[in-house]
Amino acid sequence: MVDKKIYFKEKEENQRLDVFLAKKTGKNRNQIKKLVDSGLVLVNNKKPKKAGDSLKIDSEIIIKEKEVKSEVKFAQGESVLDGEKTKKQNKIDIDILKETKDYLVINKPAGLLVHPTMAKEKNTLANWILKNYPKLKNVGENKIRPGIVHRLDKDASGVLVIAKNQKMFELLKKQFQDREVEKFYKVLVYGNFEKKYDKIDFEIARSKSGKMVCRPKIDRLKLKNIPKIQIGKESLTEFWIEKEFIRFSLLKVKIHSGRTHQIRVHMFASGHPVVGDILYANKKLIKKSDSGIDRLFLQSYKLVFRDLKGEKIETEIELEKDLKKFLEKIK
Repeated sequence: MVDKKIYFKEKEENQRLDVFLAKKTGKNRNQIKKLVDSGLVLVNNKKPKKAGDSLKIDSEIIIKEKEVKSEVKFAQGESVLDGEKTKKQNKIDIDILKETKDYLVINKPAGLLVHPTMAKEKNTLANWILKNYPKLKNVGENKIRPGIVHRLDKDASGVLVIAKNQKMFELLKKQFQDREVEKFYKVLVYGNFEKKYDKIDFEIARSKSGKMVCRPKIDRLKLKNIPKIQIGKESLTEFWIEKEFIRFSLLKVKIHSGRTHQIRVHMFASGHPVVGDILYANKKLIKKSDSGIDRLFLQSYKLVFRDLKGEKIETEIELEKDLKKFLEKIK
């Protein structure tokens, strides 16, 4: 057994151990918790009290795992997956929903990155595309995103379209830019709403910590508002209440813009964070019984776009089994 060392050099305050390790290793929080509970994780040579402990700058984290083949030191921006090749990492199962000579519509599983970040992750949808559709390597605008026009958060799942040639890529790109593509999601959030239908139009920007934040829209033409003006991108989220529970609400959501973490940030700002979200969370709302789900309750279930013939292509899928199971638990 070889120890794996990771150095925490993030500038973001109050970073949780499980969040940081999930990001670095590609494992989910439940897997990280099992490692911590089993005594296989050390922080500055001490066993953490719990997986949710906060990390201090320059902390040294040691993970003891049988599958690790060599000891590698990691600084900020480096991936714990670099240099490692295991059967689990190389095997990616993707459900293909539709396929033509021009496009591919898939169901992206939760926990899978769409494309590598600066950390150069190996286990991504982009890698799967290159392995199974090598001719797509030159489709698009960036080789690390072959044929990829839009994204889903790593911890979200659902319908995603991939262009198989440049002409389709350009058409899809224009449709997304012109907001012609219809994107629908199933989302479970904390709390209940007064209205059965509503919209959230808070502007979204990136904070100094790296997280996305919401800023309520203000009238920029009024002199009294000039000191309050902050740069943010216009964002619109539309939602309908599908079902209400005692502590939760199941929503059908349509986004009219594609900002980073848009649904998660808008729901958090409105006081209704998404269940399973560890980045935009309100600890006061979370109970031990919520541990029945170890992923983000956010699924892209419907996508509508036009093909090269101008025909409308609509793809809709059912709610994932693990999400259904959680809903049955909270009835």
